Amino acid sequence: MPTPTITSLALLTPGNFADDDPYTGLEETLQLFEYGERLGFDGAWIRQRHLEHGVGSAAVFLAAAGQRTERIELGTAVIPIGYENPFRLAEDLALADVLSRGRLQIGFSTGMPHAELLGDLVHDGDWRGFDLSYGRIARVLDHLRGDFLGGPDTVIHSPGNIQRPRLQPHNPALVQRIWYGGGSLRSVRWAGENGLSLLSGNIVTGEGTDDFATAQLNLLAEYRRTLPAGTASRVALGRVIVPFDSADATGRARYRAYAASRHERTLAPRGPKRTLFAPDLVGTAEQILERLAADPVLAQVSELRLELPYEFHREEYEQILHDVRQLIAPELGWRPASLGAQEAGVR
Repeated sequence: MPTPTITSLALLTPGNFADDDPYTGLEETLQLFEYGERLGFDGAWIRQRHLEHGVGSAAVFLAAAGQRTERIELGTAVIPIGYENPFRLAEDLALADVLSRGRLQIGFSTGMPHAELLGDLVHDGDWRGFDLSYGRIARVLDHLRGDFLGGPDTVIHSPGNIQRPRLQPHNPALVQRIWYGGGSLRSVRWAGENGLSLLSGNIVTGEGTDDFATAQLNLLAEYRRTLPAGTASRVALGRVIVPFDSADATGRARYRAYAASRHERTLAPRGPKRTLFAPDLVGTAEQILERLAADPVLAQVSELRLELPYEFHREEYEQILHDVRQLIAPELGWRPASLGAQEAGVR
């Protein structure tokens, strides 16, 4: 089996906050992005979540993160496209990307969590008949490319100037940094055919197999098969990795309990879509490295996304990031993008 060689390391955080104190949680998440940058991580990603104690607008959050960081890539994993107006979302993403000086990495999905509660609130009319799938993402991409609206003689008058109308700020480079969170053969095929980069995490659809690794390898092979020749795309693999080398006894017990509570879901396909879950990697760095070395999917990619657990505390997140950066990632061939914290036990 090939030895994993990771050249890009990113974190993905859920952005938790308390119901009665959202500011503190959001501020701590921004601080976590800053901490990841100091450690030399290459990317920091936020989940977009609706009706939950998490970030409801990735574009707004990343605009703030862009002002708090200087180098690190800023990603969304993922924006459920069914709740978004393609033109307005493209405007927000283009603006946030300009403010970050071109560091956004935008991940999409076609799912609609809590659709029965939110669908009527978000959409006017019978949303069940709308195209809330791949076509809606394609419309975002078209808007980001910045084609002029109307005919060649169409102009708009605004204070101080007359101009041809198109999405502003005009930022077509962002369309080259679009990702799709694909968990099925159909979804990765669409992503590949459209030249998008691929996010593949710890949840996939079992199509023709009950084995998670086999299913994920099939997804990667299908994605790469359908990519147009010469397309400069990327593949990032997500794994829940929780080393506890520098954690205290209470933290170790908490991490073990977390993994145990999620173990059953990894034993067999779940639900009508035959969803398969990867086991969480919890233990010492040595134990985790043994399991990563045996992961056939990791050997097929060069980008690793560290998926942080839901509902942990900032200090726990920082301990996990620190141990991964110091004890695990270097053993996978990764080197920090910034030398500022290379030798640091930055805590």
